[in-house]
Amino acid sequence: MRRSVLTLILLACLTFLTGLGRQAITDSDEAFYAEAAREMVEGGDWLTPHFNYERRWQKPVLYYWLTAATYLVTGASEGAARFWSALSGVGLVLVTWAAARRSGGRIRETSASLAGAIVATCIGYFAEARLALPDLPLAFCLTLTVWMAFRALDNGATSHWIVAGAAAGLAFLMKGPVAFVIPGLVLLPLLWRERASVRMPWAGIAVASAVAIAVGLPWYVAMWRTHGTEYLRYFFIENNVDRFATDTFNEPRPFWFYGPILLGGMLPWSAYLVGFGLDWLVRRIRTGRSSDAAWTFMVREGESIDWRLALWAIMPLLFYTASIGKQPRYILPVLPPLAILTARAIADRIDRAQTTGRSRVLAAATWATAVLFAVFAVLLVRAQPLFISAVPALSWVAVAVIAAGALGIAGIAVTRQWIRLPVVVAISSALLLLGVQFGAMAGKRPEAVEQMASLVSANRHANEPVAEYEVFVRNLVFYLGFKQQVLFDEENAVAFVRSPERVLLVVREDDLPALSSASGVALNRLGQVSYLNTANLKVRTLLAPDPTRDVETVVLVSNR
Repeated sequence: MRRSVLTLILLACLTFLTGLGRQAITDSDEAFYAEAAREMVEGGDWLTPHFNYERRWQKPVLYYWLTAATYLVTGASEGAARFWSALSGVGLVLVTWAAARRSGGRIRETSASLAGAIVATCIGYFAEARLALPDLPLAFCLTLTVWMAFRALDNGATSHWIVAGAAAGLAFLMKGPVAFVIPGLVLLPLLWRERASVRMPWAGIAVASAVAIAVGLPWYVAMWRTHGTEYLRYFFIENNVDRFATDTFNEPRPFWFYGPILLGGMLPWSAYLVGFGLDWLVRRIRTGRSSDAAWTFMVREGESIDWRLALWAIMPLLFYTASIGKQPRYILPVLPPLAILTARAIADRIDRAQTTGRSRVLAAATWATAVLFAVFAVLLVRAQPLFISAVPALSWVAVAVIAAGALGIAGIAVTRQWIRLPVVVAISSALLLLGVQFGAMAGKRPEAVEQMASLVSANRHANEPVAEYEVFVRNLVFYLGFKQQVLFDEENAVAFVRSPERVLLVVREDDLPALSSASGVALNRLGQVSYLNTANLKVRTLLAPDPTRDVETVVLVSNR
């Protein structure tokens, strides 16, 4: 057991922590948290978060606190901003491993280690761990809450209820009411189904609730006492109810939106999830019952309760599917139970293939995974012109490593040395993720936003106002360290450049002619940078890369 834990910690640190600060803070939501934490340290206000020197009430305070505390020790940096997100990824690996170890059967150690390895090497968690966002810490807290509640239901231990309550309270401080909604959606159907055999654990639920309130509520009370009911209305109604039920914050997305997101988040393990899932479904239709042990989760020897994992995965997915304001990262808490199911299926099929020689579905999924790696290598070669800050030598090393992974996985399929499959796919997956990160995403510094910050500093002589028009609107303030204006439409941009005083404006080159024409101001070009927003890459971009379309020129101009 100790060896398995150490191996998983090493793997998780490799994928989540290696080169964490190599990439600049992106022009995405992570800039809100990186900068708000910096302003918390600078201004000394540890109660009310601020971004761009204005109050930021959209999210609770815990991630800001954690990051600001890290800044006090290390200074404000990209790695420090992302540290708690990455550390939560390591924690998720260990919690998933611990949950999977409770499965029955003689292969549970293998399936538990594999479940942890899947979490450590799937794209969904890898991508989120390298962003300064509270979503991965939230997923850790929610996963710990549900798992500890499962344990408490089985053994009645008050200590497990206390841990579940503390984790829920931290999740409440991390992201808000969803901290109670998700565990409730999983546990209530579970309690209803087990009502005949399990007494309702009122005392344990009361203990967990009291601990959650004690941990999570005081900050909200302090905010209410400081800012009044305006804060409560803004946060709980506008930023939770409206975010869920309206398109105020996000454009409406179709009901099937999370299907591709789940498969993408589980890459490069998705072929096994889909293959075994379809095989299980076919067997169930044919026999009228679930006879495949690969999809059975055992909490106690001989007690089949695979529906616990099903509830754990399905109920949050249904909740977020019902939401109008869908976001890909919302369903991160769904991945641990899916990883356990997938690992259990792989381990069972490997065990069965060793004794019976039958491995049709296992072989098909392995071949599909090998093809997927080859496709990744080809896409990385095709998309190289887009990654303007990448080191070319590292890009080609990444291509070679990913191609080697494809060959290694294909070799397993050919030789049918299935016992080696978990290690080969896990190592290949880790190298694939790191290859993409270092061969494409994180390259030469300074990056475009840092170059623009230097241009602004060099051309700002008398504290002139600085504004951004639809580019670098979130991350530039982190590198400049003073308040800027953010212009969201042409009317505001025109008014800004018509100012009687000298002003500096950061704008895309493509938007410059229309802005100059509309304002009637001859704008002076002070410098420019080439920019690819890696935080906003889409599948279409990788399938049909076009540097003239996807790589933008951003210019700094002045009106005097």
